[in-house]
Amino acid sequence: MGKAFFYSKRIITSGLIAVGSLFLMPAFAQNELSYTGELGISVGAAHYFGDLNTRGAINAAKPAIGIFYRKYMNDYIGVRVHGRFMQLGYSDVYNKNDFQRRRNLSFNTNVWELGLQGDFNFFRFEPGSLGYRFTPYFTGGASLFYFNPYAYLNGKKYSLQPLGTEGQGTAMFPSRKPYSLVSTAYLVGGGFKYNLSRKVNVGLEVLYRFTNTDYLDDVSTTYAGSALFPPNTNGTNTAAYLLQDRSYATGTPIGTQGRQRGNSRDKDQFATVELTISILFTTYRCKF
Repeated sequence: MGKAFFYSKRIITSGLIAVGSLFLMPAFAQNELSYTGELGISVGAAHYFGDLNTRGAINAAKPAIGIFYRKYMNDYIGVRVHGRFMQLGYSDVYNKNDFQRRRNLSFNTNVWELGLQGDFNFFRFEPGSLGYRFTPYFTGGASLFYFNPYAYLNGKKYSLQPLGTEGQGTAMFPSRKPYSLVSTAYLVGGGFKYNLSRKVNVGLEVLYRFTNTDYLDDVSTTYAGSALFPPNTNGTNTAAYLLQDRSYATGTPIGTQGRQRGNSRDKDQFATVELTISILFTTYRCKF
């Protein structure tokens, strides 16, 4: 009788432990830390390449800042949304080619960009671990950006697109439409990132853009000719006349109608080099 009671007690105790473990197991499992993403900022420099910088010189870098959110898909792949503000600009005074120096054109522009990027780590990246806290990575994607090239004349700032410096929007050049100030770009780049702690990552990234516009610098085809820009009613030259051909400042004007002003076969490009710092987001979830 006593032995039967002893066995019954063991069965009841074992049953209670088993039932309790069913409730406790999710609690233990949920204690497993999982990284879901990171929110960060980027600070660096941007540089333009195009009709005014045909030799790929890196001598006119301007500031670039941004904010991004990266979603972790696993230890090797992430998807990122990155918003940036950049400044770009260049001048023919930097060029060594005689024609380009005589051309004497220049521009500046602010750029607002929203990009979608996929990041692919070369090594396993696991924040908070000792063995997987560093990796180089490749990144690629696409972006939508807004720009508005401008130049200064006698200390006054002029937006170049409304001036139609290459005859855009005129009856003489019906095929030359005013260019859009919104364009897209393909993004290709890479970098590396390092996990400082369970909450912070730092990194360095180089990102190149192949844009779908040739008017980032307001230069693309041929000169429209001075006759297309008649003087003001008081006989003075208009801002459009003075900005479409600025070679008068370096000698005899060269901007005759049909003469090459830019190269319409190649689109403009620009790149950024940025330092990044980000805060990690974590969750506790069951992996069973």
